[in-house]
Amino acid sequence: MRIISFSADGIKSAAKNGFYDWVIEQDADFICIQDLQCSEYDLQDNVFFPQEYNAYFLDDVEGKENGVAIYCKQLPKAIMTGLGFVDFDMEGRYIQADYDTLSVGCLLAPRAESDNQEQQERKSAFYTQLQGHLQKIRNKRREYVICGNWYTAHNAADVQDSDRNGGASGFLAEERHWMDEMMSSGYVDAFREINSDPDEFTWWPDGDRSTNGWRSDFQIISEGLKYAVDYGAIYKSRAFSSHAPVIMDYEIEL
Repeated sequence: MRIISFSADGIKSAAKNGFYDWVIEQDADFICIQDLQCSEYDLQDNVFFPQEYNAYFLDDVEGKENGVAIYCKQLPKAIMTGLGFVDFDMEGRYIQADYDTLSVGCLLAPRAESDNQEQQERKSAFYTQLQGHLQKIRNKRREYVICGNWYTAHNAADVQDSDRNGGASGFLAEERHWMDEMMSSGYVDAFREINSDPDEFTWWPDGDRSTNGWRSDFQIISEGLKYAVDYGAIYKSRAFSSHAPVIMDYEIEL
């Protein structure tokens, strides 16, 4: 099973940069896209609805920012929108496809500017609620793959200039601690199961891919899938947005 995760910086812009031409060639079972920056209604071109896939979208309440989508080759048993977070679900931050024993989720975490305390507090509130949700669903008899733009890097190896970014939102001590807690409570960073290289980045907030790279786009899997990880790569040959797609293969059958 192949799952591709990608944060688009606006799906229309990514499409113009050739994202759909590329991703259809990858023959993925799931394509999880974050940060659409438009509503499903605005997507009138057939390029956004490939015939090979069942496409599902969750827009933010105004349809102008955020937004997530999941493309599934096999028809899911159910689609879940939102996480049950009153303050965040209307912002188009989470969608999930459910099958008999597997759920594939697509997540867009809130972003905070380093000098904006209000944004940082809101981001922290989101992660506090998300931690509770992740612990709750571990009691269910199913496995999870949660693809997302988490706007947080986990370790120093995930940030090109970790010293400079030590006080930046996304690499704060409390944010890294939250990632530590998640990884020690039944979840695994799928990419790190097969690649420990320190120069694998997925996001360049300054737009320059030679400096200030971050690995903040993850496929987080429940611990039961740890040994199902077969292959992983970050596609950097072409730039579709400030983020690079994450490609993961799993030995899983629906």
